Amino acid sequence: MARASIFFALVALTAGLTGCGEGGSDYYDLTISSTEGGDVTTPGEGTFTYYTGTMVNLVAAPDAGYCFANWTGNVGTIANVNDASTSITMNDDYFITANFVSFECTPMIAAGGGHTVGLKFDGSVVATGGNQFGQCDIGSWTCIVQVSAGATHTAGLKANGTVVAVGGTYSEALAVGGWIDIVQVAAGNSHTVGLKDNGTVVAVGYSDDGRCDVGDWTDIVQVSAGGGHTVGLKSDGTVVATGDNQFGQCDVGSWTDVVQVSAGWDSTVGLKSDGTAVAVGLDDEGQCDVEGWTGIIQVAAGGEHTVGLKADGTVVAVGRDMESQGDVGGWSDIIQIAAGRSFTVGLRVDGTLIGTGVHYWGQCDVGGWMDITQIAAGSDHTVGGLNISNTVVAVGRNDRGQCDVGDWTDIIQISASTYSTVGLRDDGTVVFVGYNEEELQDVASWTDIIQVSAGGIHIVGLTCNSTVVAAGWNDYGQCEVGGWTDIAQVAAGPLHTVGLKSDGSVVAVGHNSETQCNVGGWTDIVKIAAGTYSTVGLKNDGTVVVAAPEWLELGNISSWTNITRVSVGRAHTVGLKADGTVVAVGRNWYGQCNVGDWTDIVQVAAGNTHTVGLKDDGTVVAAGSEVEFAKWDLF
Repeated sequence: MARASIFFALVALTAGLTGCGEGGSDYYDLTISSTEGGDVTTPGEGTFTYYTGTMVNLVAAPDAGYCFANWTGNVGTIANVNDASTSITMNDDYFITANFVSFECTPMIAAGGGHTVGLKFDGSVVATGGNQFGQCDIGSWTCIVQVSAGATHTAGLKANGTVVAVGGTYSEALAVGGWIDIVQVAAGNSHTVGLKDNGTVVAVGYSDDGRCDVGDWTDIVQVSAGGGHTVGLKSDGTVVATGDNQFGQCDVGSWTDVVQVSAGWDSTVGLKSDGTAVAVGLDDEGQCDVEGWTGIIQVAAGGEHTVGLKADGTVVAVGRDMESQGDVGGWSDIIQIAAGRSFTVGLRVDGTLIGTGVHYWGQCDVGGWMDITQIAAGSDHTVGGLNISNTVVAVGRNDRGQCDVGDWTDIIQISASTYSTVGLRDDGTVVFVGYNEEELQDVASWTDIIQVSAGGIHIVGLTCNSTVVAAGWNDYGQCEVGGWTDIAQVAAGPLHTVGLKSDGSVVAVGHNSETQCNVGGWTDIVKIAAGTYSTVGLKNDGTVVVAAPEWLELGNISSWTNITRVSVGRAHTVGLKADGTVVAVGRNWYGQCNVGDWTDIVQVAAGNTHTVGLKDDGTVVAAGSEVEFAKWDLF
């Protein structure tokens, strides 16, 4: 939190003109001063004379180590007394003072529904992850002393006790502009909670279930906001809760000796003074099984998992681990933890971060790869193959066994999808690992294949006679390729399949809700790529065409030139230029488009939230959430 000390200066008023302020004068004086820790840069400091009704812009600039606190004095016509950049309307002679606070910021992390937020030592904030609602638009925040990440929004506590918030699907959860004297903030699912310096609590947002009914709380020292409930820790170590109690997540009335609370999606966890933990609420995944924990100094409740930080810097976890959110067994030197909906983040003693779970599968852990000659990116895993021994390596999400490629040999081409990895052998047969639906077993009998492409839960193969075979789910007709002829390349998206014909035209089948199959008029195409919602074609002149919805924000792709390869992810597209550099467009929530400094690239592959590039020396680079994490140094 912040240690603030406010210094107020005495302000003197002198009349600027004879009769000013009397007898209906047309002029008034504005006298401005500041306290230690900053200056007023607009209009400056001193006395200024203005016509009646003039709106005067005010800008207060803090010195290093200080933040703007508020304006005091004759502030009745100031637009926002808590904003360093505001205005005052001249209707009288006014004396105003800009007040600054000195502060110390303790770096911290917060995990939300699908985004992660970090508070740096200087009071600035960084964020990565899902940004579809603007929950990561925190680049302009300054003087922040605490952050909290909700399901789809982010809240920050400023050193002056006010609160800022961005994102969210429920606008009322952002209505924190009038809050003052706040010492802690908590962002939940469509609601925001603030603890005031007098131990009372305020809350805004969705409250049909009572999650914001905190008006009568007193003696509170910490608050936490969950999926549909709010929890408060009282100064005597007891706990109160309000909101959705379908699973008993508010049944905390008997708790005592509690020193910290954390509200999960449908559960509540409490840390006791003796280092043990208690939990109530939904326990279908074992997220409340914390009875045996000891030596705990912090707890964090996520979607369906619970995490505990031990005094020795190690971490324990219980609950759902399908997405690897509980894979914290090897963590060490951790000083803070945060649990998101399906992931876990830890802050190390050196200011760096570590993560596991959704978006932190290890799909970017390619730094040690060498002698790679081809790459493929699945939704959350990365595959590299065709080194000297024609074997394959893989990293990332492996809950379906999609990375179990260690025994593959004689592989000449690879492809990766959401839940599977496919390999083409030099004898024209095909192997695959991952999602093992009965419909996919047919690929074992394929022969004379010269190229493969893995879709969502279907696999497509190009035969040596330019026809196409397909196996797997066919809910949208994505496997109806039996009549295709003269095909030179195939590409499979999760729910559609695209074929490039030898004459440069393109055919497509499958799901077309986002216009991804509208390729009928394309000509002069030399390469194709299929993503979740789009299809991209590379023309023989190095330009690119795309069939995609407008919301993907791929508009400037039409300006690309000198492109030699393309790859499409869930919501972004990557192009390799002839000079070995890379361009990318689309949603960049996880940093998957941060490829501007890549050089000497010979192949690119786009996954769900990451991008991989193969360099001409056989090494591999990556962009994505894990790479962004590596850049964070909160200290």
